[in-house]
Amino acid sequence: MSMLEGFRNKDFLEQITLLNDIATSRPAAALPDILALFADPFGDASIDSMVVIALNALLADNEAFTVRGLAEKDARLRTLCIRTAGEHRFRSAVAPLADLALDAEDPELVLELLSALARIAAPESLPAFQKHLDSTDSLILSLSIEMSGFFRDETALPRLMDVVEQSLAEDKFQTCDVTTWKAIQALGDLATDEAIFFLAEKLHHKNPIARRLITDVMVDLGEAALEPLLGILQAQDEDERILAANVLGFIGSRRGADGLVDALDRGLADAPNVRYAFYEALGRIGTMKGVICLMDGLGETDELLLMAVVGGLERHVNPGLLKTVSTILAGEETQAEAVANAIVASRAMTLFRALYQEQAVAQKLMAALAKSRDTEICAAFQAVLEDIRSPEAAADLKRLWAAQPNPEPGRKALAVDDSRSMLALHRAILTDLGFEAGLASDGQEALEFLRENGPVALIVTDMNMPVMDGMELVEQLRQNPDHAQTPIVMVTTEKEASQKNLAETAGVSAFITKPFRPEQLKAMIASLLAL
Repeated sequence: MSMLEGFRNKDFLEQITLLNDIATSRPAAALPDILALFADPFGDASIDSMVVIALNALLADNEAFTVRGLAEKDARLRTLCIRTAGEHRFRSAVAPLADLALDAEDPELVLELLSALARIAAPESLPAFQKHLDSTDSLILSLSIEMSGFFRDETALPRLMDVVEQSLAEDKFQTCDVTTWKAIQALGDLATDEAIFFLAEKLHHKNPIARRLITDVMVDLGEAALEPLLGILQAQDEDERILAANVLGFIGSRRGADGLVDALDRGLADAPNVRYAFYEALGRIGTMKGVICLMDGLGETDELLLMAVVGGLERHVNPGLLKTVSTILAGEETQAEAVANAIVASRAMTLFRALYQEQAVAQKLMAALAKSRDTEICAAFQAVLEDIRSPEAAADLKRLWAAQPNPEPGRKALAVDDSRSMLALHRAILTDLGFEAGLASDGQEALEFLRENGPVALIVTDMNMPVMDGMELVEQLRQNPDHAQTPIVMVTTEKEASQKNLAETAGVSAFITKPFRPEQLKAMIASLLAL
């Protein structure tokens, strides 16, 4: 006797219970009855939905029937079989799905077929994706592009490069659509020399999101990306050199560090913003040549450059470095004060602890620390002094807290940057202006900070960051009533007018280019907030 005999005459609760039992236990004998119910719907959304759920469960246990169902004239049942074949990765469905995808014209059907094939991911399905690389439907094209990368189909290379080239058009670069995103990732998956050099050429893509995607792909490629990146260090365009240096720093290769040092020696980092990027990259990598180069950078007079140098050296403290820094701190007053300020602002506590052992040097560092209005920085160094446990450290602790002003309550600001030295500078500037400064290393962290802490009076953000860049952060903030009117300053190395225009369109209140003097940013903030 059929499990569903007299089903249509049963009450609602009994019908739902029966269908739920079938979906759970999946008895093969129930398939004909469920198919009959599927073909002749009740018209009750709850019952019809449960019929589909039960049929899905039965199809999942019957690969042969599901594959035969791919040829069904009933479009509803065929679609159900297509989805089931993909979801459960039925290998025997690959050939019929691919044949259908090669012949199908209806975009909705093509997308269903390609989605199922993408889930199964069998190499035999590649021709179906190749055929639709010229589709005008963005979803079909994006999926075809993605699978071209997955299968490492080098014949797709010209099409992938064309998609990225088209994204640079004046009427398109303002947004990064899904096809551009997938094309960049697919080029990284191909990882041929031609693909890598092409991505390197587009490293300074006009769209910040595309630029971040290319950067991420190049970092993932690692050593394979070094040759074109090292070549870019000789480019005329400063922005390109900065981005190449950033990527080399994140890759962390000794060969990359040698290339950066060589470029510095050849005068290819003559602009301060380029040197800043080189110093940060060398600090991340930490080779002997790189550390020596950073030690030479202790002669910089620009506050931001010095912080980049100190931040890099903090990761690689050694006796030779300590001797060099001690000599500078004991020497010419102006540079000694600048280096001491950079050590404090950068929270270079390893350097501080090692240098504090020399009393004359210790007093230079304490003088710089006493000038800080940042209670978090003072608290961090307090922990170091307490751990030293000397009479001198105890006396310095008393003098330190006696010099600290009480922070003004309720005035909060947020700085967002993936650079440790930039965050340290922003913190110093904001605390000097009387703000309680929050810090985030990317846009996603910034959003989390705001969710946990509520609105702030001011946001200072970098443009180019991993995970979520400044442009995307600003767009999301402007869509939130809590932050729609918050003054936002965007800080970047970008010099192209198109980038400033994008920032202003996104809702940035003011735009400042690195490197800058702290007084410039202070004046901008004071003007924005009428301080």
